[in-house]
Amino acid sequence: MLENKGDFKEMKLGIVGLPNVGKSTLFNSLTKAGAESANYPFCTIDPNVGIVAVPDERIEKLGELYNTKKVTPAVIEFVDIAGLVKGASKGEGLGNQFLANIREVDAIVHVVRCFEDENIIHVEGSVDPARDIETINLELIFSDLEILERRNAKVAKAARMDKAAAKEEEMLKAIREHLEEGKMARSFEVPEDEDLAAAFKGYNLLTAKPTIYAANVAEDDLADDGASNPYVQKVREIAKEEGSGALVICAQIEQDLAELSEEEKKEYLEDLGVKSSGLDKLVTESYNLLGLISFLTAGEDECRAWTIKKGTKAPQAAGKIHTDFERGFIKAEVVPYEVLIAEGSLNAAKEKGLVGLEGKEYVVKDGDVILFRFNV
Repeated sequence: MLENKGDFKEMKLGIVGLPNVGKSTLFNSLTKAGAESANYPFCTIDPNVGIVAVPDERIEKLGELYNTKKVTPAVIEFVDIAGLVKGASKGEGLGNQFLANIREVDAIVHVVRCFEDENIIHVEGSVDPARDIETINLELIFSDLEILERRNAKVAKAARMDKAAAKEEEMLKAIREHLEEGKMARSFEVPEDEDLAAAFKGYNLLTAKPTIYAANVAEDDLADDGASNPYVQKVREIAKEEGSGALVICAQIEQDLAELSEEEKKEYLEDLGVKSSGLDKLVTESYNLLGLISFLTAGEDECRAWTIKKGTKAPQAAGKIHTDFERGFIKAEVVPYEVLIAEGSLNAAKEKGLVGLEGKEYVVKDGDVILFRFNV
């Protein structure tokens, strides 16, 4: 099969939070990349990047069905940003240089401390999720206001003579006012104008990015998913008000899980009374928040998962594999994963008329196993 890795873009998530909330511990356990994790602020000095395989038992089972040589999961890129503090946007701590590192991410994972531990220093002296969230969000807002000021300086000159620039100047003012009220850019109503919508997207504002709040709890709070933890309830309230995602993790447990085999992980989670790991929850929440699904390709050489946006049509899905597939798209042979596994082979599914031959307007569904026919 043709490879076209230059066209492939994995999901990219930026992990932020105050110092000592469990951010780097979580990053280490998710990526096993070994970012230094120590009990003092700013132990994360460089933005650490790790590539993580998306857990998906479907491609493992397809691999067994096809006796495949290679199983390739979809991947997520995690960027661990140094612990932010009050004044980060003005250069406090390690500040603004790190905020720049999350401008390119698809979504932000904001780790919030929801556990008491006198042995782990809190930068503000106490555990208070609402205050901590506000601290980080204000720094993101201040950083965005700087971006808008710089853009406004360019647009203002042209606005006197150019109607489009004048419209943009008006929108910039409205966004600034929105942010100055302490609101995030993701709740700003962008005008129904293609040029303005494109301009807004081009600002790449941190507060416009979809956000998942990860409530980091002690082991005892995992079994009931944080239901009895008042700190977690506060995080969930804030997430609901914002239309953001929220999940409960225990960074320490994730660290333990990172050292285990798949079988051992399952046993460990069962013993804890927990159904899924933090990584599983984070992947599910990220896919839901960003409107993503996976389609699958299967064969003796390789079984692979591909991440696409919901609503993607067959030719564009083919383009994820290689641009030639999209350019020369003819048809797509499509069978739902569950059907293929139940029937035991593609031929058996075909004999029962369970494999669809789809054209250019077919909208790909999650778990579709697809063979693309193309001609270049």
